[in-house]
Amino acid sequence: MTAAIHDLMDFDEVLEKFDPVMGLEVHVELATETKMFSTSSAHFGAEPNSNVDPVSLGLPGALPVVNAKGVEWAIKIGLALNCQIAESSRFARKNYFYPDQPKGYQISQYDEPIAYDGWLDVVLDDGTEWRVEIERAHMEEDTGKLTHLGGVAGRIHGATASLVDCNRAGVPLIEIVTKPILGAGARAPEIARAYVTALRELVKAIGVSDARMDQGSMRVDSNVSLRPIGQEEFGVRTETKNINSLKSVEQAVRYEMMRQAAAIENGEEIVQETRHYQELDGSTRKGRPKESAEDYRYFNDPDLPPVLAPREWVEEIRATLPELPWVRRARLQEEWGISEAEMRDLVNAGALELILATVDAGTTADEARAWWVNYLSAAAREQDIELEALAITPEQVAEVVGLVKEGKLTTKLARQAVDGVLAGEGTVSEVIAARGLEVVRDDGAIEAAVDEALAANPDIVEKYRAGNTKVTGAIVGAVMKATRGKADPALVNKLIAEKLK
Repeated sequence: MTAAIHDLMDFDEVLEKFDPVMGLEVHVELATETKMFSTSSAHFGAEPNSNVDPVSLGLPGALPVVNAKGVEWAIKIGLALNCQIAESSRFARKNYFYPDQPKGYQISQYDEPIAYDGWLDVVLDDGTEWRVEIERAHMEEDTGKLTHLGGVAGRIHGATASLVDCNRAGVPLIEIVTKPILGAGARAPEIARAYVTALRELVKAIGVSDARMDQGSMRVDSNVSLRPIGQEEFGVRTETKNINSLKSVEQAVRYEMMRQAAAIENGEEIVQETRHYQELDGSTRKGRPKESAEDYRYFNDPDLPPVLAPREWVEEIRATLPELPWVRRARLQEEWGISEAEMRDLVNAGALELILATVDAGTTADEARAWWVNYLSAAAREQDIELEALAITPEQVAEVVGLVKEGKLTTKLARQAVDGVLAGEGTVSEVIAARGLEVVRDDGAIEAAVDEALAANPDIVEKYRAGNTKVTGAIVGAVMKATRGKADPALVNKLIAEKLK
């Protein structure tokens, strides 16, 4: 009997009986102008099947030509991951049929990858550092994309038809494969999330990818197996494919540990297979049997020569590496005067890059942090999405901050403007105009509201004149209420002070 979707072992019980072994394969699309082996545009978001050519469609007689920038950026990733760079590497054909793979094979690298034997240190929630060892980072081309109709949330499960878009076919891709992660125990799901978080931050920092998980330019396959405590031999692994958020990476690993443990306890055989992550409930579902390397019938691609990376070129590329994220974090932490824990929270929340982009757009770090860490993080949690997936840009946040500083918006009105942008009502200026949010600067109207508030609160006037100058807050509040929060606070305070004197 196959374990039901909710037939899971308690996580603590899993850890009492089993030792998890985990491996992660992360696919990073490179942000080059053209595809890996042809001159078609590699830009995201074009009309379906418009960024295609004979090579990416696999038409007879079409020959691939290597994208030099793709090779350079592959080396850049390898260096940033502390990898060895091969002086000579080769492309191979990975043979398998799938509807979104036009040629019937994928150009990849097999036994001669361009980068190998590296590592990445990641920081966990409590500040513990964990080293994830990298087996290899190799070049390949991406496949096309299937859109499933009739399934849940666009997934293949339950779909009645599928549409093929070959725009993504041939886009440069780097696959980064870890060595088996051993001894993680209860922290395996957390390590998976922390590693992908750090890797995403790294590739964005070195400028080779936007790493937008929501758009598929960074995708994760998690491999999980269990072995009884004390056993040396690895268990049979499953591979959960194409996970597209940090939260989902953690949930997928945790779920597979609990599912496999329950299945083993029930006497079931764990099958080496691919599985699909279900966003709705955080579960995984059976996909297809997982092939071995032999099933792909790898052989060197006869149309492509070896890729040569002379030491001099590699060192030139190394010299172009920017300040790496962990070095930059230490510098920013000191500049901003925040603790290590606060910086870690910014990174874990996916806020750091957004804050920096908002600062670049014209705000201070304090102003940017106040918006992204407080108001916008709450909005992301409410929508159950990643912070960067919110429908507002750092430039728009900076625009709102600027309007507050100019006195054209109050903080309350600024939040309403941001709410409108998040709701898809238009740009900041369009929302302000449509909602009538700009601060009222009509001295006569504000003065009338002040007079009315003073007349309605004679006790506060008496207290003020008796020496208690702190009571004017109630008058300010009454005026703001009367003007629906649109009065210029500075003008309100000025008029109140003048009239009370």
